Amino acid sequence: MHFLIFSILCSVIVSVLLKISRKNHVDIRQAIAFNYLTAITLTWFFLKPNLPHQVDNQPWLLFIALGVLLPTIFIMMFKSVETAGIVRSDAAQRLSLFIPILASFTILGEVISTPRLISLGVAFLALFCLLHKPLNSNQSSHKQAALFLSLVWVGYGVIDILFKQLAKTGTAFPTGLFITFALAGLLMFVYLLLNRVSFNKQSIIAGLILGLFNFGNILFYIRAHQAFKENPTLVFTTMNIGVISLGTIIGALVFKEKISPINALGILLAISAVGLLYFWALKA
Repeated sequence: MHFLIFSILCSVIVSVLLKISRKNHVDIRQAIAFNYLTAITLTWFFLKPNLPHQVDNQPWLLFIALGVLLPTIFIMMFKSVETAGIVRSDAAQRLSLFIPILASFTILGEVISTPRLISLGVAFLALFCLLHKPLNSNQSSHKQAALFLSLVWVGYGVIDILFKQLAKTGTAFPTGLFITFALAGLLMFVYLLLNRVSFNKQSIIAGLILGLFNFGNILFYIRAHQAFKENPTLVFTTMNIGVISLGTIIGALVFKEKISPINALGILLAISAVGLLYFWALKA
């Protein structure tokens, strides 16, 4: 269980680091770039990816798509935390797990079961409540917050779909993760160089720390699945509900984030949607 706790802590700490980055004069673009240096290094030493000897038969389109999307959604998450707060951003991120379910019957033509349909309905209701204008928010800032919350929800959901498609190609997770991180890091550094960005110490250090917790979230999540390999539903449920709950506590108590009663209802509905999905998965 300690692996799950560490994974939840790392996930929420990433949101906290994004929240405090601007106040500490951190250029989030630089931080994201150096985050991938840490992630690449730690993936190599801890997950030991088996790099392919041939490059012509690899799913490069998936690698490139993930390499572009990962840093992009990181920036969207930063904007979401900045405009909407940790509470709603973490909830929107965790609700993204319903995007693959939505895609399965709208795009792939699969027949959706009634329990999944109910869970999806609760998830959409939760998202609607999270996007509702919070207390003490003007119209302009609310529009920005709603936009970035929506992008976080969709972005992480699409990334989840792409990783699932990558797994179907037979690519081992550590290998796919390493190549994706490498491409994402390369993209960010090329972007910074083309824009002649002046690197600063605060951003570099922040990025290396961000990468440590970002990778820690992944590593401990994998270890939790290995520890509970006969009950993956427990891992999924605890992780998602844990991040939403801890994010709510940190956002409300530490950063004094104001949320309306409807936003609070959205948090409860998000937890309920996750719980329902995995409750029915256990019964299946």
